[in-house]
Amino acid sequence: MNNTFDLKNNNSENNKEKSIQVEIGGKVISFSTGKLAKQANSSVLVKYGNSGVLVTTAMSENNERSSDFFPLVIDVEEKMYAAGKIPGGFFKREGKASDKAILTARLTDRPLRPLFDKNLRNEVQVVATVLSVDQINPYDILVMNGASMALTISDIPLEEPIGAVRIGKINDTYIINPNYEELEQSNIDIIIAGTETAILMVEAGANEVNEETIVEAIGIAHNEIKKLIKVQKDFQEIAGNKKQEGIKFKINEDVKNKVKELAYSLIEEKLDYIAEKSKSNDMVLILEDSKKGYFHDELKKIGEEVKDKLIEEYPDDAESIAYSVKDLERTLVRKMIIEKGIRPDGRKSDEIRKITCEVGLFPETTHGTGLFTRGKTQALTILALGSMKEAQKIDTIDSEEFKRFIHHYNFPAFSVGETGTNRGPKRRDIGHGALAERALKPMIPDKETFPYALRLVSEILESNGSTSMASVCGSTLALMDAGVPIINPVSGIAMGLIKDEESDNFVVLSDIQGIEDFYGDMDFKVAGTKNGITALQMDIKIKGISVDIISKAIYNAQAGRLFILNKMLEAIPVYREKLSDSAPKITAFRIPKEKIGEIIGPGGKNIKALKEEFSLDGIELYDEDNEGVVEIISSDANNVFLARKKIEALIKGLDDITVGDEFLGTVVGITKFGAFVNIVPGVDGLLHISKITDKRIDRVEDFLKLNEKILVKVASIDKKERKISLERA
Repeated sequence: MNNTFDLKNNNSENNKEKSIQVEIGGKVISFSTGKLAKQANSSVLVKYGNSGVLVTTAMSENNERSSDFFPLVIDVEEKMYAAGKIPGGFFKREGKASDKAILTARLTDRPLRPLFDKNLRNEVQVVATVLSVDQINPYDILVMNGASMALTISDIPLEEPIGAVRIGKINDTYIINPNYEELEQSNIDIIIAGTETAILMVEAGANEVNEETIVEAIGIAHNEIKKLIKVQKDFQEIAGNKKQEGIKFKINEDVKNKVKELAYSLIEEKLDYIAEKSKSNDMVLILEDSKKGYFHDELKKIGEEVKDKLIEEYPDDAESIAYSVKDLERTLVRKMIIEKGIRPDGRKSDEIRKITCEVGLFPETTHGTGLFTRGKTQALTILALGSMKEAQKIDTIDSEEFKRFIHHYNFPAFSVGETGTNRGPKRRDIGHGALAERALKPMIPDKETFPYALRLVSEILESNGSTSMASVCGSTLALMDAGVPIINPVSGIAMGLIKDEESDNFVVLSDIQGIEDFYGDMDFKVAGTKNGITALQMDIKIKGISVDIISKAIYNAQAGRLFILNKMLEAIPVYREKLSDSAPKITAFRIPKEKIGEIIGPGGKNIKALKEEFSLDGIELYDEDNEGVVEIISSDANNVFLARKKIEALIKGLDDITVGDEFLGTVVGITKFGAFVNIVPGVDGLLHISKITDKRIDRVEDFLKLNEKILVKVASIDKKERKISLERA
């Protein structure tokens, strides 16, 4: 028996660590392979500053789950040790993925997915493990570029690599891959991903910037993306593997021809009917006569009829039948839009569906509500206001953060007429909620102006078109209904694209519905105010589009979102003058840090007395920016006001008092010429009889009683005589 083995030499050229680097925006990104995770299909360690992410790929040898779609999964694993932290909680280990990890996984998936053959059926998994973070540079760009590099050098059939960069702008200077400190100063935060020739994905947050700024940033980013593409192709020459073909779904051509024979004329007939009706007012009746839309329902009927006729003849080709029906629908819908300029619901390319807006649905209990309905999409947003102690603590590998503004999004199955179980938010729900939060955040007043924690929840009640942009609109209505002094109201719109596959002809669509999203080439969401853009998200299903097409979509979106904004303002033109009666009344103000103890008192005596005297729900005292902060909470706004005056008086001495200061004082003495009022401990002032009321009075006792609490204002101070004159506030 021959016991010799063919041992691989670990020091051979094939097993040596290989690396390459590229300079982007004056900073070096390095990629290496051959040292870590060598049993994975491919692995790449990408470093930037002192941050490092290990990206691995794997592809199944078969399609064990028999899926009828390409099963690509991208996961991001945050490890707390990467930041030198131990996880909180009982088990002291990482739990479910954080929102940031999920959002980064989505950012990575969106530009890569179009670059795989949609008929590929092997399971492909990309796992990015964050090994080290310097808390200076965001790690998401490392994940995106590392995933592309790992797929590029693997034998997995990715058609071409992508590059990804972040763009910021401080004053008039664009910053490539800004760090966290620079992002704090930047008025844009835009991530762009693309191939050597086209843009595939844009994710942007902004502070009311104009469309030109976004377009310029995308153009700058594409130049840097080309450098990243080149380094990946160079590394593929050094460390790459020959690509596999993979298992691919192959359509039965006989089935495809049969479907065309049975369904072509039926679908075309429905499209012709819509085109004819679009010329008259009859189209309105068609739109309102079905749950999901006339064309959607008619297509469903045709599809079911075709399947019923063919399944007996082709029992093993159910996927080919379904694929062929959808492919035929796609071809004919796109043809009508490109050639006739008519959409499946009869609208023109820039026409927006019927919009209705309502506020104040539950005024007795909720703090603010907004109901936004656009066509067959409906979002109900409800706002809850709380004290700053209810801000969310974010415990991730980044620096500790407290979020006072939170936006959540829920998409129940009934919104599309289906059944389903609720097992918590899916990745899509988290992504849509984050997009709406990003759109609204720049317009939320700071805590000095509005000392509240805010949580918005958008419940999607109907869905046929962009629900994330409906959430933005519904949430704006809820904020205004509650009386939150937002800087400017925000609206959003989803744009689409139909690009002819054989020519350069294209049509940009405003306010896309579900079928246009499904059969179209782009989902482009833009949110903003009358002054500019606050958030933008673009996804492409084809191999990318030019900056010129993006520019046209952005400018078309401007007209659309302003139209929607005007519809919203018809329901509530400005935010309400006062908060909802059901909302907690909160005031927050700064005091010298060393005075916190005086307010608390020995054993909490003073603070307990204040709560009891003014029926307060709470008084919070904490340090911030080396100052003390007092937060007073009550259901009664007057009690909050009076308690604040009392606390301000507690921490003041005679030398701290100035003319114009207001106090909640206590009448401690009554004379013929007026009343002495204690305004701070040990300091009294005289309220002259002529200042008690605007009418002439003879007796002070007729208007004031001993120990009565009254609001007074300092009229004058004689510091030499240490006397204070008061008047009624």
